[in-house]
Amino acid sequence: MSDSNVRATASAGPIEQRGMGFRSRPHRRSDAEPGAVEAFTYNDAIVRKFMLATVVWGLVGMLAGLFIAVQLTVPQLSFGLEWLTFGRLRPLHTNAVIFAFAGNAIFTAIYYSTQRLCRARMFSDLLGNLHFWGWQLIIVAAAVTLPLGFTQAKEYAELEWPIDIAIAVVWVGFFGVNFFGTLARRRERHMYVALWFYIATIVTVAVLHVFNSLAVVAGPLKSYSVYAGVQDAVMQWGYGHNAVAFFLTTPFLGLMYYFLPKAAERPVFSYRLSIVHFWSLVFLYIWAGPHHLHYTALPAWASTLGMLFSLMLWMPSWGGMINGLLTLRGAWSRVVTDPVLKFFVLGVTFYGMSTFEGPMLSIKSINALSHYTDWTIGHVHGGALGWNGFMTFGMIYWLMPRLFQTPLWSRRLAEWHFWLGTLGIFAYWISMQWAGITQGLMWRAFDDSGALRHPDFVETVRAILPMYWVRAVGGSMYLAGLAMFALNFAMTWKARPAQYDTPVQSAPALRRGYVDPPTPESPLTSVMETGKKVERFFALHWHRRWERLPFRFTVWVVVAVVVASLFEIVPTFLIRSNVPTIATVRPYTPLEVVGRDLYVAEGCYNCHSQMIRPIRAETVRYGEYSKPGEFVYDHPFQWGSRRIGPDLQRVGGKYSHDWHVRHLEDPRQMVAGSIMPAYAHLLEKEIAFRTVQPHVRALAMVGTPYSREDIDGAEEAARVQARAIAAELENQGGYAGLETKQVVALVAYLQRLGMDLHAAPEEEPETPAAAAMKEDGR
Repeated sequence: MSDSNVRATASAGPIEQRGMGFRSRPHRRSDAEPGAVEAFTYNDAIVRKFMLATVVWGLVGMLAGLFIAVQLTVPQLSFGLEWLTFGRLRPLHTNAVIFAFAGNAIFTAIYYSTQRLCRARMFSDLLGNLHFWGWQLIIVAAAVTLPLGFTQAKEYAELEWPIDIAIAVVWVGFFGVNFFGTLARRRERHMYVALWFYIATIVTVAVLHVFNSLAVVAGPLKSYSVYAGVQDAVMQWGYGHNAVAFFLTTPFLGLMYYFLPKAAERPVFSYRLSIVHFWSLVFLYIWAGPHHLHYTALPAWASTLGMLFSLMLWMPSWGGMINGLLTLRGAWSRVVTDPVLKFFVLGVTFYGMSTFEGPMLSIKSINALSHYTDWTIGHVHGGALGWNGFMTFGMIYWLMPRLFQTPLWSRRLAEWHFWLGTLGIFAYWISMQWAGITQGLMWRAFDDSGALRHPDFVETVRAILPMYWVRAVGGSMYLAGLAMFALNFAMTWKARPAQYDTPVQSAPALRRGYVDPPTPESPLTSVMETGKKVERFFALHWHRRWERLPFRFTVWVVVAVVVASLFEIVPTFLIRSNVPTIATVRPYTPLEVVGRDLYVAEGCYNCHSQMIRPIRAETVRYGEYSKPGEFVYDHPFQWGSRRIGPDLQRVGGKYSHDWHVRHLEDPRQMVAGSIMPAYAHLLEKEIAFRTVQPHVRALAMVGTPYSREDIDGAEEAARVQARAIAAELENQGGYAGLETKQVVALVAYLQRLGMDLHAAPEEEPETPAAAAMKEDGR
């Protein structure tokens, strides 16, 4: 199918739907005489680079995912190495799959299709290469820093401040400029629908990344979010949900709108549906983030608003799925024999399944059961493996013969990849849904006497271990299919010609002075006479004009995104009643700051929540439900999104210091059946006391009320509290000589959790450091 046919919806004049495709209606132009014909070539070398990176990082990211999946059944697989624990490797896996695998797939699609839809070479080959190498260096930096414990502890935004700056530079300065520069010098006047989704992706991801990453630097690889508690949760899940929306959805829809018609050799089913699909998604998606925070300390109006917009998203999302699947009308017979179409069909189907399940899980009554369980994990992976993965595989299988200029090495191997991957997805998806529902029901189960039926959290863990094994098998099957894909890629590349043929393209340059065709008669004078003209006016004319004005189009995308974001964010930040103050809640002591930093570095938030919802089963199990004012000094917030272990919001004072130390050294000596990795290294590594003062100073800069005396004496205060805890530990019959070890700082933080809420309001809660200073006569 030629690119001119793919651009059917971006042809010179207005179009009308006819059957399965579109028919152009010519109209008069003021620039009927074309501009000078220009010769040019496409830069496919950069596409090949991103395509290779997609395959390589796909293998790396999914191998890491399989490794940590098996760790959940065999925690000893960390081999006692701190950088191989689940908490540190889980963000490595998510970043590798999202930003390395899916990210490079996005760039492959955009660099290939944009040139052909614009009839222009990319704006700058240099920017393209800077983009490619810059992005790969960012991924390598993530692969190094995350296992070493350098993280901001924000889901899908864990990377520390130097890498965040690099992401902004590469995304905006290299990628954004290259893309919009290409639009500016295009030779095709109207922008095809795929370009709309690319525009939305680039501008929205830039906005989300910059505002969610605002932080105060505390060291070379340490920073604290400028937001705290409730506000930080709103910002993070505004980012987290819309990273899925505008990094894993909109660019892949652009991919679908370009590559699916090409593979099917059919025009897109409905132009008007694509308009509704695009603008509905751009406007509605940005509102939905708070549905991740149902029944938390977030104001109820915000999460309810997120739920309502999530439910509304179901309709436009399925509009996109219908538009994709009905594009295949007349080509379904080829699906049986063409592996490319197989991948596309199942990918679009999983898009529909995920965009039905997502709104369903946002309903409060369902979310009360599903949240913090593996049902959410199954939902996310159904979309990632089915929608993102299969659309990527279909695109690359279609591109390989064209970019390597040789036939695909093995269609049979591609078929095997499809079926093995499909079985793997369903094994993963179903097992995690099963595990999640089991978890949710066990957590909330009461017996006839009104007591919890399963009071010991580890009972739930034991119950779902068989499902974890099924998940690991499903992941192995998917990874085996990916290995077949990589082999097919390598062998096809090996058969490439000695030198690629680079055909010269030609197209007339766009001329200035373009005048839109005459506007249809005013709806006020023609409503009764002809409804079709009214429909065409509202459905086509205004949007046809925007399609040739990329700057105006981009501005309206930004307006849609920013207005929706501000409507939720501003009230949460400005209305004081949203975060009521609790007089007894005080900032963390310097040693507790160190302990909290260790908690973050070890990735404990990946398994434990610090949010007790106002649900009877949770208050009976954990204690009083969480209040917004408890988190005003939490930079970043630690509410978590999953419970592989119990909630820790009220763990302070529940166990002795000795219990915590031995539990961290080897969890199974304290909790039989625990799947928590061992943290014996915390009993050996020294506290970096020299970093305490700069960290406390940075927290003061983001609003924590530390005085000058607190900052100047931070290191000494940390040492005093560490000695006090070590002495208490010895008195309890625990290990001696731990006063300078990291485990003492982490114990200090854990013992503080939940203690402020019930402190006497007329006096400040006395910390261990204060008590120790009294004993020393200070």
